[in-house]
Amino acid sequence: MAELKTKVTTQSVEEYLLQIPNETTRKDCQTLCKLMEDKTQAKAKMWGSAIVGVGDYTYSYSTGRTGDWFMMGFSPRKANISLYIMGCNADERQNILPRLGKHTTGKGCVYVKKLSDINMDVLKEMCEISYRNLKK
Repeated sequence: MAELKTKVTTQSVEEYLLQIPNETTRKDCQTLCKLMEDKTQAKAKMWGSAIVGVGDYTYSYSTGRTGDWFMMGFSPRKANISLYIMGCNADERQNILPRLGKHTTGKGCVYVKKLSDINMDVLKEMCEISYRNLKK
């Protein structure tokens, strides 16, 4: 069974965020970190070298295999900020994403260029739903 390559590290989230060269992206990521910490009541941790994850979540497959991951997180990439908010099901995403604002989606991510492009109340709602679903 393959082991996950992305794991919690001891790297400081605060130091990582301060090293983001683009000021808008840096401030947006600091805002995201605070929002996600507030929603989960957990401290952010670095996952690998470039993902900030917040909250602890153990997932399990029908085979019985389990793994540890974060409840929500983000990663500042060159072209955009990747948002990892995994606890929304397909119906919830279909309801929420059209109200979010300017974004694109991938398999498990939502991509935004900057927070001013999206509706922060909708992002907060998305985080709340995700957190509630993952706590079940």
